[in-house]
Amino acid sequence: MVDFLTRLLAVITFQAGYNTSLVLVGAALLGAGGGAIGVFVLLRKRSLVSDAISHATLPGIVLAFLFGHYFLGDGRPLWLLLVGAAFSAGLGVLAVEWITRRTRLSEDTAIGSVLSTYFALGIVLLTLIQSMNINGQAGLASFILGSTAGLLWFDAMLIAVASILVGLVLVLWLKDFTLLCFDPAFAMARGMNTARFDRLLLLLLLAIVVIGLKTVGLVLVIALTIIPPVAARFWTERVGPMVLIAAAIGAIGAFFGTALSSVVADLPTGGLIVLTLFA
Repeated sequence: MVDFLTRLLAVITFQAGYNTSLVLVGAALLGAGGGAIGVFVLLRKRSLVSDAISHATLPGIVLAFLFGHYFLGDGRPLWLLLVGAAFSAGLGVLAVEWITRRTRLSEDTAIGSVLSTYFALGIVLLTLIQSMNINGQAGLASFILGSTAGLLWFDAMLIAVASILVGLVLVLWLKDFTLLCFDPAFAMARGMNTARFDRLLLLLLLAIVVIGLKTVGLVLVIALTIIPPVAARFWTERVGPMVLIAAAIGAIGAFFGTALSSVVADLPTGGLIVLTLFA
């Protein structure tokens, strides 16, 4: 127990090595970004969309890996896998919108259909390539539950920069997103293009989900956008403070969850982050 606490203290005080410290900062920024964007997703009543986005990423990850292996000589670069994940998740969001708009099915029914179908396709593709003689395929499984063990300096910086950009967009259009969530009819009357801001909100959500795949995993990344804003809602009734509180909760939870995963071997990073957030 004493040894565990000593190692944990070394990690959270940034004395466990440069790479570990970089991963901790990147995870904290990711948690902050997820908490901040989650506020507007929650207020807009679109939380389940993040579930569809996360599950829809798996086929894109596998296909991007195969593309990189056969055409680039290496299917493991994180940026390539994230591009594939974003493309696949984008198609999933479009599928949900098309089903909701063109059929009599409700949005939650469309989300359930799309996320289960995409995830099933991803599992089939993942199982298929495991029977092929391809190097590096074992690392793909880490995207399901999350892992920071294989994160490189460039990967951590990519996560950090993307999280910061999402935060800046939210700051710039805070009032517009707030109006969109509470009174879209009045926003349209004022001349706001609500459809464009709705797409921008989904794009920011997509960015957070995709960049959080390696750290939290596609099954649990939805927690980054739900638990912090739900917790923050108990502390305030104003949007600005709610965004700050949710971002702080997300950052603290992701930081300490990642720290625990670096101290305790063989435990999934995503699971520890979510348990820390819930606590």
